[in-house]
Order: sequence, then C-alpha cells, then structure tokens
Amino acid sequence: MSISRRTILASSLALPLAACDRFASAEPTPPNVPPLKSLIPCPVGTCIKASHIDDPDWITLARANVSQLTPEWEMKMEYILANGLDHPNFDRTDRIAAFAQSNGMAMHGHTLIWYSQGKEAFAGLDDAAFDRAFDGYIAAVAGRYRGKVRSWDVVNEPILDDGSAMRDCHWSARYGQDGYILRAFEKARIADQQALLFLNEYNQESVPAKGAQFLKLVERLLKAGCPLQGLGLQSHLWIDIPEGVIAAYMREVAQFGLPIHVSELDCTLRTENRLDMRSQADRIAAQGARVTELASAFAALPRAQQFAFTVWGLRDTDSWYRQGEKDDGKDKPLPFDSFGRPNPMAAAIVAGFKTPA
Repeated sequence: MSISRRTILASSLALPLAACDRFASAEPTPPNVPPLKSLIPCPVGTCIKASHIDDPDWITLARANVSQLTPEWEMKMEYILANGLDHPNFDRTDRIAAFAQSNGMAMHGHTLIWYSQGKEAFAGLDDAAFDRAFDGYIAAVAGRYRGKVRSWDVVNEPILDDGSAMRDCHWSARYGQDGYILRAFEKARIADQQALLFLNEYNQESVPAKGAQFLKLVERLLKAGCPLQGLGLQSHLWIDIPEGVIAAYMREVAQFGLPIHVSELDCTLRTENRLDMRSQADRIAAQGARVTELASAFAALPRAQQFAFTVWGLRDTDSWYRQGEKDDGKDKPLPFDSFGRPNPMAAAIVAGFKTPA
C-alpha cells in the first residue's frame, strides 16, 4: 500500500459512496455466482470502515458473502493516535468490533506497527519514553481487542517497493530494521496469547526481488525466535503480471508451513501504459486470469495453511481505486459492482477455488 493510497483512504472517510456506477449499465449481464462464503472452505473476508455499518446495502452484501472483517483504516495508528499518545481514540474500531461480533463474523486486526504512521506522535521522545510508548501502544491496542480478533497484522510493509532492502523508518532508527519487527511481535504475543500474529506485505508475488526479500526476512525472523505465526500476502494485483508468477510464489512462501492470508485482494484494470489500447473486455479477461491463478494457487495449499481469503472491499465503488476526482468510473477492481451484482472477478475467484493449481 503506497503513501498515495494511504492519502486516498484517509480522505475517503469523508466522501459519500457513489450512488451508482455510471458505466454499470454498459457491462454484460452479471455472472451467476453463489455467495462467496458458501463456496470457499476457509474464512472469506473484506475490509470495513465504520461508515459501512450505516449502509444497509453493504450490510446485506457482507452478510451474504463474508465471514471475517478487517478494519480498513480506523484500527491504524494514524487514526487511533490522531489526538496524541495520551488520548487514544477507539470509537470507530469498537463499533466495528461490536458489529462483527453481533453478526457472527471474525475480525482480523490491522495493523499494529506500520512504517508510514506514528512518526509525529513519537517525535521528541527520548529513548526510554519511546520504548514505553511503543510497548504501551501495542499492549493497549492488542489488549483491548483480545478475544475479539482472531489474528493481527503485527507489522505492515517493512520492505522497499523495489525489494532492494528493508525500509528505514522511525521504528528502525530506534530498534534496527529487523529489531523493531521482533520487538513488535514479542509485545503483541504478550498482549494477546491467542491471536495468530502475521507479517503483512504487498507485491511479493509480482515483484521478484521483493518476494525474495520477504522470504529472507521471514527466515531471519523465525531463526531469531520471533513469534511469527502467519504470512499476509496483500495481493493488490494488476492485469499484466506474467502468467505463472503468482502461483510460483505461492508455492515458495508455502514452504515455511505457516498459515497464509490473502489479506487485501483487488485487481485494477488500469495500467501505466498510456498507449494500451485494449478493450474493457480484454482487460477484464486478463484480470480474470490473474485472479483465478491466485485463488487456484491458494486453494492448492494444505488446508491448515489456508487462513483466510480477504478482498479489499466488496463493491467497486468502495475501492480506494475509485475514490477522488480522477476516477473515471471504469475500473472494476472488486468482486461486485455498485449495485451488489457479481462482477467477472467474483466468477474468477470461484473458478480458482474449483480448480486448485
């Protein structure tokens, strides 16, 4: 998840959902896809903002299709510490947790420590105060939701985009590039003995150098005794990932034997090539191939390693790709359109689970 994406997500909290997808009427007849959670053997998840709880259409779609929720924004440090270290804000996350519990849905905690957040709140602290604040934040957040979450993204996105190295950030400046990760996992384990603890990252399956760096990091952490229990593959896919790359990486990462969470799946139809003249239908076909490959590779994992399969939003208009003035209404990165009808992407997910790689 890039900084530009973080900015879009933050601003989208204040934006109303589009009433309709103005291109939906031009699309082919939606495929006939049964509810996703009825076809997929592991928990099926989606992200949620507190505002979704006020949207009856979203609630109906979520109840039918998913069994697990991930707070999209309001469980992150930037929201919780918006008023400073001494005034944590849990109002919206508490509401999401209550909604999940009342609807019989599991909750995946997201996220305790992220390189892009917390710098301002921790600025000016001496080493001892920094340590108390770091440890105390994890204890407070993970402790508050102990028994309410089944899992945590303890550390989010520690590797540079190109995979050349680990990120430098305010956390690594104090504890070292691997050290802050180890400390975060150790403190999370103390705060919640039951939740499974995940390392979450994006583009491992699509950028070979980043995938290799992730595998090396996992190996180092496990060798150091880190209580790392699961691996999160965000799976923000794009349509031009070469065929076979996603499945090959899934087989590599599975060799650790740890549970794997497809944690933030979406697949944009956009490309960076301005001269790309493919039709919408061709783009959707390419999307379907990549999403089917991912789902098929995940379905081929041993059942014990299939932790959950989470899409980063349900309706296209909920997606971070569809927020802001640059949205042209054409992207369809999620399983359902703005009316809650299945997109071809939903059919691609189902096809993948029916034919494990």
